[in-house]
Amino acid sequence: MFEIIAFIIFSILTIGMFSIVVLTNNSLYALSALASGMIFISGFFFLLNADFLGAVQIVVYTGAVMALYAFGMMFFDSLSEVKEKINNPRLVFLLSGMIAVIVVIVLVAPIIGQNVEAEFPVHPEYGNTVDVGVVLFTKYLLPFELAALMLLVALVGGVVLAGKKMNISFSEMKEDEIDELMKKEESSTKDI
Repeated sequence: MFEIIAFIIFSILTIGMFSIVVLTNNSLYALSALASGMIFISGFFFLLNADFLGAVQIVVYTGAVMALYAFGMMFFDSLSEVKEKINNPRLVFLLSGMIAVIVVIVLVAPIIGQNVEAEFPVHPEYGNTVDVGVVLFTKYLLPFELAALMLLVALVGGVVLAGKKMNISFSEMKEDEIDELMKKEESSTKDI
């Protein structure tokens, strides 16, 4: 009975938090709601006695990924509106749909494939941590690597987008040029 009540509470809270993420215009509220939703998802893992996955959900997603998103949000002016001009929206829709179908096929193929079967429990003396590692790095290796690659692309994209807003690149300047620029800034702030 306790599990059913906890499942209903976690479900309502998770759906509520992710609804705030989608519906709000404030990026700070969206990030906070996303972190809360991910913590509530870890509650489902704890209810299923998957303690390792629950702890990984909190540490990896709520901790590291949310810190990455918050760090990326510091680079952007969240108050300005972004206006996009898409010349051919049908082509964009078609290409993004095809990419989504390919990603789903790549992620579902190892699940359907019968080459590797995870039996429960594989190593009862070590607990579910070894079992998760064996299954993750055998049957689900391709989706795991694809997720890592997607995170890397998002990180590089965030750095590139943040760099486009900078008018001056200090990495391409010599030290004396940077010193002169700093002196000009100091003199302009003293005048004000």
